[in-house]
Amino acid sequence: MTTRLGMITPSSNTCLEPVTYRLLGERRDVTAHFTRVPVTRIGLDTGSDAQFGERAMLAAAEQLADAKVDVVLWHGTAGSWLGIEHDTDLADRLTAATGVPATTATLAMLAACRVYGVSKLGLATPYLGGVNDRITGTYRDAGIDIVTESHLGLDDNEAFARVPPATVAEQVRAVAADAHACAVLCTNVHGAELAGPLEAELGVPLLDSVSVTLWHALRLAGVTRPVPGFGTLLRDGFVRAEMQQVCETLLDATGADRTTLRVDVEDHDLHVDLTAAEALRPGVRAIRREGSLDQRRLNTVEWLELNRANLVQPHFNADPHPPQALIDTYGVHAQILGPVECQGDMTGWLSVHSLTERQWHGDDIAALDAAREQAAEIIAPLVREGAHA
Repeated sequence: MTTRLGMITPSSNTCLEPVTYRLLGERRDVTAHFTRVPVTRIGLDTGSDAQFGERAMLAAAEQLADAKVDVVLWHGTAGSWLGIEHDTDLADRLTAATGVPATTATLAMLAACRVYGVSKLGLATPYLGGVNDRITGTYRDAGIDIVTESHLGLDDNEAFARVPPATVAEQVRAVAADAHACAVLCTNVHGAELAGPLEAELGVPLLDSVSVTLWHALRLAGVTRPVPGFGTLLRDGFVRAEMQQVCETLLDATGADRTTLRVDVEDHDLHVDLTAAEALRPGVRAIRREGSLDQRRLNTVEWLELNRANLVQPHFNADPHPPQALIDTYGVHAQILGPVECQGDMTGWLSVHSLTERQWHGDDIAALDAAREQAAEIIAPLVREGAHA
């Protein structure tokens, strides 16, 4: 059965349609269908903002609904300066009008940042400096700091697609330092095909708006088959999103302060020294980027490897002791750890952290066991793929 993606496109955009077709390649399980709304200029004035009004969007969505699409999305980044609430409201109204899931390019970018644990983002756009300033504030409100930005000072939307890929690549290189990921934020800029080589060069994900929006649309439609050849998000973002969901579900089920999943699958750039996924209570410090410890050599992890059972620690008064940094730096005073096994190996493990000493009860252990099974199901195909490579 073919999945149909319905995309509302800025009228002057000449990039996203052909690039989306190239990303999908020869696939026959997904088709993309487009309709346009008038957008010609990007600025911060009332006239520019009026281009993104609800009436034209809803009319376009209703036309796509005639094609029985499975998901509808606004393939524009205006929410990045108009505000997240603008786009969440728009997505809700698009769903109400069509009866199918809806998203936007901005909501897609934020979802990708959440999956990759991005709190420091390098920003590359073709926009005016004032637009980038507004984007910086919007992302700050969403918990993401724009650590470095580059803009080309353009406001003619049609001209954005004429920017040479080499210029976009130089922008990305200029904003990569100290960033967890780089964003090419505009759906009318040719950044998608730069992701593979620039990620290899810079060592951080490149989140291009066209690729990100396709990824999010596929996820909403329930299609998780990877799109190889265009960077980590389209290759591994579906799996990472599933891992993130495991951690978020486990956090809710246990009422803990932090949950993490660590995995070793080298072919997919997953290494236990950095977490593959992490869920946090508000105000709890992230551990995701801490990679200074040899995780496999920790006392607690060696215990897991030996016993292949849950390690339940209501306090740290007995062996095996966790690393002191877990207590001193991250404030953890109780935890439960559970091994995740694939093909007889301990491929990784889940951690449930409490910032206070606490008794772990049967429901907590049951939730961890369920999460272990889910994680193993997600990871097993990656391990088999690596074994047959």
